[in-house]
Amino acid sequence: MGAAHSASEEVRELEGKTGFSSDQIEQLHRRFKQLSGDQPTIRKENFNNVPDLELNPIRSKIVRAFFDNRNLRKGPSGLADEINFEDFLTIMSYFRPIDTTMGEEQVELSRKEKLRCACLQVPLLTRGQVLFHMYDSDSDGRITLEEYRNVVEELLSGNPHIEKESARSIADGAMMEAASVCVGQMEPDQVYEGITFEDFLKIWQGIDIETKMHVRFLNMETMALCH
Repeated sequence: MGAAHSASEEVRELEGKTGFSSDQIEQLHRRFKQLSGDQPTIRKENFNNVPDLELNPIRSKIVRAFFDNRNLRKGPSGLADEINFEDFLTIMSYFRPIDTTMGEEQVELSRKEKLRCACLQVPLLTRGQVLFHMYDSDSDGRITLEEYRNVVEELLSGNPHIEKESARSIADGAMMEAASVCVGQMEPDQVYEGITFEDFLKIWQGIDIETKMHVRFLNMETMALCH
């Protein structure tokens, strides 16, 4: 009785922290046990057999997001060697579908929160922050041209018709456009040092990240990917 009550309390706490229902938490726990081989923690190599990630060009960045200390709220940089179920659930919660019964004002508020949520007074990150962290590989709070080039090259790596130099040109053009959106008219000698999170918000303004960024995982649209 005591153990069942404790488990029920734990599930309710996880519901409050993540927004998942008890049924979803149970389903995710089954998936976690499959990935971990019934172990209490998951390591990067446990993601090797996830079919939905096998052909994803930025698979490494998606998997890395699960172990990024920034996303786990365990530090400003670095990667965890392994994660437990609550960690796993935390990352999955950043990408749970938005509640379609919300009013327009609530949807916009939720979207802004996901692009920088607080449940039970525990500060959570958001979909936008996690995506930003995937680009900002050195954890300095800024996406540099080189970091953006790396992401674009990975995204286009499966296209045999696009060479590396072409991918770099696409990245360079996109960075110039980001500078014009975030800074405006720049002086000839002015250097745009990179995309801050505030810049990132401006760039994504008006884009429906709830449906444009996902990959199907566990039959739930819960991972970040730009289409």
